[in-house]
Amino acid sequence: MTEASVWQTAPLNATVDHVLSRYHDTHRRQLEGILPLLDKVRQVHQDTFPADLYAVVMHLAQELDSHMQKEERMLFPMIKQGMGRNAAMPVRVMMMEHDDHSSLTEQILQLTDQLTPPADACGSWQNLYAQLRELLTDLHDHIELENTILFPRALNE
Repeated sequence: MTEASVWQTAPLNATVDHVLSRYHDTHRRQLEGILPLLDKVRQVHQDTFPADLYAVVMHLAQELDSHMQKEERMLFPMIKQGMGRNAAMPVRVMMMEHDDHSSLTEQILQLTDQLTPPADACGSWQNLYAQLRELLTDLHDHIELENTILFPRALNE
């Protein structure tokens, strides 16, 4: 059974709890590791580090933090209280923000040649790109679960 099929039929409260533990908590931990490393690599390799990468990753981190707080404070409690049918506007906003996150992800991939470190990249730079790859993969899966399973189910309950 695929992860998607599990969440197609699981109680909505369980799906929300899964999103919180598997993705929200994980993204926060990932960013705690990525942001100091991003700053370190940028400072050490000022001449060769992709010019806009720092700003784009920082923007994604800020947007993601704000987005997750909105879900945790407003949307997810509505869903857990069985009020998902009344959440069309918050869901629409969250999905628009998901599009913004995907756009920032694409910018990161373009700026980093699909997260390919330079041939002479130090261990920190290689580690940064590996951690970014994990974040972006998890973020894609997170958005997919919410957009295709959680939100449609909540709105139709």
